Amino acid sequence: MTETQTKTSSPEIRAAAGAMDGLREDLIRPVFAYRPLPPLSPEGRFIRRLPDGLKRAVVWTPHALVLFAAFIVMMAGFANWHFRLFMGLVPAIAVAMTLVRPIAAFWASWIATLFCALLGSEGLWGPSAFMAQAVVMVVVAARTRPRTALWMWLLTLLFGVVLEGGDPSVTAPMAVLTAFALLVVTVFQVRRAAEREVRDAEREITVQRTVTAVERDRRTLLEERTTIARELHDVVAHHMSVVAIQAEAAPYRVENPPPELEQAFVTIRENAVAALTELRRVLGVVRAEDYEAPDAPQPTLAVLDGLLDNVRETGLETEKVITGAVRELPQGVELSAYRIIQEALSNTLRHAPGATARVEISYVLGGIGLRIVNGPPRGLAKPSPGAGHGITGMRERVAMLNGAMTAAAAEDGGYEVAVFLPVLPAENEPDGRDDRDGRGDRGDRGDRGDRGDRGDRGDRGDRGAVAETLVIERDGGA
Repeated sequence: MTETQTKTSSPEIRAAAGAMDGLREDLIRPVFAYRPLPPLSPEGRFIRRLPDGLKRAVVWTPHALVLFAAFIVMMAGFANWHFRLFMGLVPAIAVAMTLVRPIAAFWASWIATLFCALLGSEGLWGPSAFMAQAVVMVVVAARTRPRTALWMWLLTLLFGVVLEGGDPSVTAPMAVLTAFALLVVTVFQVRRAAEREVRDAEREITVQRTVTAVERDRRTLLEERTTIARELHDVVAHHMSVVAIQAEAAPYRVENPPPELEQAFVTIRENAVAALTELRRVLGVVRAEDYEAPDAPQPTLAVLDGLLDNVRETGLETEKVITGAVRELPQGVELSAYRIIQEALSNTLRHAPGATARVEISYVLGGIGLRIVNGPPRGLAKPSPGAGHGITGMRERVAMLNGAMTAAAAEDGGYEVAVFLPVLPAENEPDGRDDRDGRGDRGDRGDRGDRGDRGDRGDRGDRGAVAETLVIERDGGA
């Protein structure tokens, strides 16, 4: 019923109903609400510069001002000699109430005005009543919102006109003074609210920027790890393929192997093939949609000269220095060393145009050391959107191999990257050491005559197992 009437009523009626709801919400429902005036914030623009002892006193300045205004109102009421105690004390109480119950203080100021009008001889707006009403309206307006200030001004104007028999001239001074005071308070409130919103927005933007930076760094880290995983896939797939092939060929290298040994090699081969299959599935998970399979083996330090030649063609003078006995390292170490040098030189091209670079490679007993240093830039470096990602990728590669890395600006204004990649003694041995030709004394397993029941294994035509392994290796490497 009510909803139907509201929908069918005129806009004027709906506006009046909304105004009455606002009046009830601002000045009627919270009339007895307990709202103590809080002290000023010690972190304010001016208060935070004061000494601690003075700061504890200054934060109570609004309370002191309200109580001082109540005292002035009380002293103004003493002008009426016959009822000076009541003429000053009652309006002062209404002013003091604004510290704890602001809405109730507004209605109390009306009661104080009537009280002073009945006992005094100055009319409706005596000195104490006039001052009390103005102070209460200003304080309440400062503690509420602009709409409340408008309601108080309208009601006070109506209150004065009605009690004076419709003559607005008596209430005109009160209306003009309070209108100007409330306008100043409203402007100050709106400005303070706008500043608060700006501060909140800036704080939220700062938080969002921090979160965005953290998420960007995390995404960059995951992308670098995914790239490293894709590159190392070929290395791991190669070793697993070698294991599968050696397990397939191992029984032919031993005369009359026991069934247990044959079954063990079969199990080894099956596990290697299964591992290759799962490795290919893992690669499918970390592969990006725009990822293109490489059409060449993963690079090693053996092809580093080609990289340096390409860099020199772009205008970067590069020098390579090698110390120690050059030897073949595990493929994962070689790949990581190549990528680290490549990324360091790329950073030099981006951030130090016109500089020279020096690549030092040190082969030591426990691993390999890398040092890539460039001189100060000789031209203007253009902003690079990928700044910082290369260092992250290098650190991830070094951490994967339990190495150590430092990257910092050099004293001459250039930049230096120093890396050490450890290599265990067992890892220094070349791959395929179990296939050395020194085992030729065991004879040719392919045409052994004493194994007629298995003679077809030396040259059988269904080498599907080995072919399957090679196919998995080839597809997995993609």
